[in-house]
Amino acid sequence: MIEAKDKEARLILIGGGTCSGKTTMAKAIGKRLSSLKTVIVSHDNYYSDLSHVPLDEVVRVNFDHPKAIDLEYLIADVIQMLTGTAVTIPDYDFVTHKRMEGNTCIAEAEVVILEGIFALYYEELLALADLKIFVDTDADLRLVRRVYRDISERGFVLERVLDQYLDTVKPSHDAFIEPTKKNADIIIPGEKDFENVLYMLNGYLLYDLIRRK
Repeated sequence: MIEAKDKEARLILIGGGTCSGKTTMAKAIGKRLSSLKTVIVSHDNYYSDLSHVPLDEVVRVNFDHPKAIDLEYLIADVIQMLTGTAVTIPDYDFVTHKRMEGNTCIAEAEVVILEGIFALYYEELLALADLKIFVDTDADLRLVRRVYRDISERGFVLERVLDQYLDTVKPSHDAFIEPTKKNADIIIPGEKDFENVLYMLNGYLLYDLIRRK
């Protein structure tokens, strides 16, 4: 693990349940920090490659379990990003479940925003983080958003989305994600306008970075 003195960038972690608004929050913070080189990374890109696994076995994999993420790969890339080293973020296909070499190269970032349902779960990430945010959104709203996303973006049928939600998504949320709320520095209601929160975060980050330099 790297020491604070070796870090070139600040790390913001944004966790929360499925479709809670984590990506929206990450983009909003990034837009606020337009004067800094800010990059947004999703840990969804670091799901383990299952392209070699038969389809009838893949459908039984719980992608809402922390072990579904290739943590070693993720931590290695985050450390490189924080120390200014160039990193190529992998791409992950949620239809074939194949992880491929990506096209997004990150180097010399000043702020790294990592979002994902397990962003506040792994101790290794928490130890590196400068700011930890949990986006807390009503379960019904998250389910509606997930149904829309999985059908429109991933080509799933409604029955599969609902079965997956009941079988793995909700139980995993209760077991692994909801408890990470205690690791957050800030808890933000995902169904409300968080402009005031962004304003305060922007001021904190800019002050912190300027003071550090």
